[in-house]
Amino acid sequence: MATAATDKESVRTAFARGALHYLIKPFTAGELGERLRAYARYRERLATGGQLTQDDVDRAVAAARAAFDSGPWPRTPATERGRTLARIADLLQRDRESIARAESLDTGKTLKEGRADVDDVTAVFRYYAGLAGTHAGRVVDPGRPDVVSRITHEPVGVCALIAPWNYPLLQMSWKLAPALAAGNTTVLKPSELTPLTTVALVALAEEAAVPPGVVNLLLGAGGTVGRAMVAHPGVDLISFTGGLSTGQEIMAAAAQGVRRVALELGGKNPNVVFADADFDTAVDHALTAAFLHSGQVCSAGARLILQEEIHDRFVEELAARADRIRLGDGLDPGTECGPLISAGHRAKVEGHIERALAAGARLLAGGTR
Repeated sequence: MATAATDKESVRTAFARGALHYLIKPFTAGELGERLRAYARYRERLATGGQLTQDDVDRAVAAARAAFDSGPWPRTPATERGRTLARIADLLQRDRESIARAESLDTGKTLKEGRADVDDVTAVFRYYAGLAGTHAGRVVDPGRPDVVSRITHEPVGVCALIAPWNYPLLQMSWKLAPALAAGNTTVLKPSELTPLTTVALVALAEEAAVPPGVVNLLLGAGGTVGRAMVAHPGVDLISFTGGLSTGQEIMAAAAQGVRRVALELGGKNPNVVFADADFDTAVDHALTAAFLHSGQVCSAGARLILQEEIHDRFVEELAARADRIRLGDGLDPGTECGPLISAGHRAKVEGHIERALAAGARLLAGGTR
């Protein structure tokens, strides 16, 4: 994806280079151009993937299965696979600015956060590029001098990789890079809310000469496309990051065929601050923990547990600093905190505030539009 003159052009370039090759139902150039003139409608249509069906999921999984069973990727030396991942890392840095802008445009996070995400994703691909081929297996002493016992590692097969909307590019890299390094083939589904940078990543994988069928992209809602992916008997491993209820459903679906599952379902994380802590540093870290990416982080510091003697002072200072955070468009250099991901999520947050106030909580900062 060459650096483009505008944000929308960078998205169009990412989509045009390679992504059309992988989409089951590609959009025409005219359709894409129309959506770029009205971005909100564009993202909504892109997220639905042209209303993909079970047949489309079948075709994507079949392509991944054929690439694994008879294609070159699992049989490519691990060191060569590592060099391919290193090329992807180089391409990510080449297109750092335009991908960061696409991430900000899609998620609402600040451009600074988007650039940091691209740098983190680059580091992920470089890490697994270096790791590929370095592990020759573990030798186990069988207790007999005439016997050699070695534990080796083999690719699993077809991996269904489903990423969330808050860190779409980073979370997908945590799944895709190790899967590719190990010689697996993949079917990717980003969140329907934030598909753009995964489209760009797939384009870069193609440019880096990842063979056809190794990386397959499906765009659509979790309740339809995602559910069909995890229930598909041709999938050997499912990696999902998201909500608890969806994770439970995926675990139940994976029990059919006893397939491997990796689930990361978030949490409700506390910061614990004692009276002998450096006060200003603790407040700053508590503020960052709660408001980074508008608080839309699975490891966000959503709770504070404070020693009683510093409680009132700490809460007062935290509220004062929260009120000074500059809200705005993620692409505005002056913005410190971008918008929430969607109107639906904003309504959910407002519902939490309303219920807390009804239960006797005090509103000390924000809370209104």
